[in-house]
Amino acid sequence: MPTHTWSIAKDQNLVSIPSEKDNHPSTEYPSLTNEFYMEHAQKLEEVRSVLKEVGEDTLEALLMIDAIQRLGIDYHFHGEIEVVLQRLHTKFNTLSDCHNNLYELALGFRLLRQEGYYVSADVFNNLKNTEGKFQEKLSEDVKGLMGLYEASQLSIKGEDILEEIGNFSSQLLNAWNTHNDHSQARIVRNTLGHPHHKSLARFMAKSFLSDFQGTDGWINVFRELAKMDFNVVKSIHQKEMLQVSKWWKDLGLAKELKFARNQPLKWYMWPLAVLPDPSLSEQRVELTKPISLVYIIDDIFDVHGTLDELTLFTEAVNRWEYAAVEQLPDYMKICFNALNGITNEISSKVYNDHGWNPMESLRKAWACLCNAFLVEAKWFADGHVPKADEYLKNGVISSGVHVVLVHMFFLLGHGITKRNVDIVDDFPEIISSVAKFFASGMTWEAPSDLTENSSTYKLDPRQLIHGCGHFWWEPHHVDENQDGHDGSYLECYMKEKPGTSIENARCHVLHTISETWKSLNNECLAPNPFSTCFTKACLNVARMVPLMYSYDDNQCLPSLEEHMKSLVYESVSS
Repeated sequence: MPTHTWSIAKDQNLVSIPSEKDNHPSTEYPSLTNEFYMEHAQKLEEVRSVLKEVGEDTLEALLMIDAIQRLGIDYHFHGEIEVVLQRLHTKFNTLSDCHNNLYELALGFRLLRQEGYYVSADVFNNLKNTEGKFQEKLSEDVKGLMGLYEASQLSIKGEDILEEIGNFSSQLLNAWNTHNDHSQARIVRNTLGHPHHKSLARFMAKSFLSDFQGTDGWINVFRELAKMDFNVVKSIHQKEMLQVSKWWKDLGLAKELKFARNQPLKWYMWPLAVLPDPSLSEQRVELTKPISLVYIIDDIFDVHGTLDELTLFTEAVNRWEYAAVEQLPDYMKICFNALNGITNEISSKVYNDHGWNPMESLRKAWACLCNAFLVEAKWFADGHVPKADEYLKNGVISSGVHVVLVHMFFLLGHGITKRNVDIVDDFPEIISSVAKFFASGMTWEAPSDLTENSSTYKLDPRQLIHGCGHFWWEPHHVDENQDGHDGSYLECYMKEKPGTSIENARCHVLHTISETWKSLNNECLAPNPFSTCFTKACLNVARMVPLMYSYDDNQCLPSLEEHMKSLVYESVSS
């Protein structure tokens, strides 16, 4: 049989659920048996018992929580995890004074902050000697240094000590790695390249599972549950992909708008990553719909519409009236009708499920997005290169982050009140932080004289983890073989500051992204009106960027494709 070649970015035959002709027959998707679910439930209870019985051994409790989160099974044990962390939080300052175990201190700090408990970074000042330098003995504790590096990823503005321990630990770990070539070195490299706070746990779970070894009895119980759970979640995602594929086919935009991207499978990967809880199946499917329209409308503005047509389309979306739509060319009418239908459908669903009609909020969000797209279209038509700040301010909106997260807020249905809806409509800090993170590196169709001078410089997608990159909808055709003159925030910055080297401009972008991570971290720690689910979803948006921008020389996304195969098609044997 022929080998099936995967390419999410290029091969439009693979953007829907692979069929039998794609060498993925439906027989590869067997239903899980009742016996399997009974055994899965039994394993759940075993792990729950282990968590409830953990005694006063703080380190063991922390190791258990860390393992559960890294294996992607923490959604089963929110209550048990909360009990352990509350207990830890009450005595954390005492623990920090007795810092005999560096890894325990760093891990406790990270886990508490990840779950929204504020603990002061001052606890790490105890690691310095009387001269203000880190104690020499720390350099010998590789596991402790890994813990410090992981903890440093949760810094907020003004926490210089966390920046110091991040630099200190990364330098020592990188140096240590150059002299070692065994399994521990691989784990160190993985920590430096994919710190937990800035990675998608479910995407990294298989890798962690292979390294998750030990003599403690609870480790085997956790491993067995994780393997079973992986297959349960895989089955759910397969069903969701079928729903998305059918919806997209029935919508008919792929046939009507042949110039536009046709990749529902890749678009579905956003909700899959952002909302990992298996119980949110319906929300993942529904969220794929507005995401698809962001891509399609982006294509209309970038590769097909004239400026006059784009102006009319933007006017129609702002007015949302039949008379305005009648002025549009046919292809724009088709797109607007699809947009209107999806907006009505989601509004009706939210109203039926949660008693609130979000129509006004959704229409307003789409209007803001089109207004920002039109600004960029006018820049390109006029040959105008905006100032970096001007570009960034508009890019925060044209990123599409707000329109999608507004939809997600209503679909989740947590805390829908008049006050909270007003906050969401007005671009709250948690959303603007996410949007700014991506806007500071996103592309637009820059005038050719600018791109000829500087667009050959390519930023390493892995640096998106730490502070650099393109905006999260892989905007404006850096992919998919669609023509366009791609410019970026970096290029606007260089044009604004003649004589700036590409390396200095790159450092500026890295600093901007690093500061935005701190803002996002602060929003997740500070009191806000949003649910934990919504807050963590915002973080997951940021975590998804490296995968969505890691193009190879063939304009493919090999890392994303491997994760998709792993999550959706490959089973984990017990």
